[in-house]
Amino acid sequence: MKGGNQSMVSEFVLWGLAQSQNIQATLFMIFLMLYLLIVTGNVVTMILITTDHYLHSPMYFLLANLSFVDMWLSSVTTPKMITDFLRGNKTISFAGCMSQIFFAHFIAAGEMVLLVAMAYDRYVAICKPLHYFTIMNLKRCTGLVLTSWTIGFVHAMSHLVVIIELPFCGPKEIDSFFCDMPLVIKLACMDSHDLDILMNADCGVVGVTCFILLLISYTYIFLTVRKSSKDGASKALSTCTAHITVVLLLFVPCIFIYVWPLNITWVDKFLAVFYSVITPLLNPAIYTLRNKEMQNAMKRLKSYYINNGNT
Repeated sequence: MKGGNQSMVSEFVLWGLAQSQNIQATLFMIFLMLYLLIVTGNVVTMILITTDHYLHSPMYFLLANLSFVDMWLSSVTTPKMITDFLRGNKTISFAGCMSQIFFAHFIAAGEMVLLVAMAYDRYVAICKPLHYFTIMNLKRCTGLVLTSWTIGFVHAMSHLVVIIELPFCGPKEIDSFFCDMPLVIKLACMDSHDLDILMNADCGVVGVTCFILLLISYTYIFLTVRKSSKDGASKALSTCTAHITVVLLLFVPCIFIYVWPLNITWVDKFLAVFYSVITPLLNPAIYTLRNKEMQNAMKRLKSYYINNGNT
């Protein structure tokens, strides 16, 4: 990443979440535990879905991809934040800053599109059950996942090619725990008003469009469910409720940071922590702990290792 501005500003200073050493020590322990839980929870979810043939279905194929995305979404910013709690000089190189911006938007946008794919999967399962495995075949599922990664990549590159050429010549302090694009843009030695509008519009194309598609999908699903049997409706509502919870946990913070920013520092930090740490932690809990098939798969995996250990 060789920007012409890199000779003027070679690194940025991150203020982090707190200045007090005691508070930072406490936050270090909290976020270290949370990150370990994120990695463990999502890795376990991926292992269960990959190894248990009862879970080899389109819904769980997409869920395994969601766990993979969640793990990396948190990994873009959380390890750096955790190590910075132990450092007095919280700096990040220009290349590191640009990398954080790129991968944060790449993965977050990809996850938004993936959630739309999961909503489509639920729509087909509930509204067209007889044709489910014909429509949601492996080729279709793979295509949906590749589409999510492609859209995420294009979205991230559209930001990177603009921001990497900005003239950074003076202030280099970022009041956050990572290189958040709205804050980095404000450090450019130029009027950033037009860039802010461009960023809001770009993020809105992905975020708001996906959010509207999700609302339409789940509205149609709920209308269909109302006409079905009580048992089927109950199971469908349970699955869709979990999906909607995940959608709200990701979309609401991102919309208020990148599309309709509140420009309140502590709120922005809270929302950034929420979608980069809390959401990847809650996703495996929401899908695994509330899902009987995942619980049964965990029991089968546990029994397998116990039996092999006794032989």
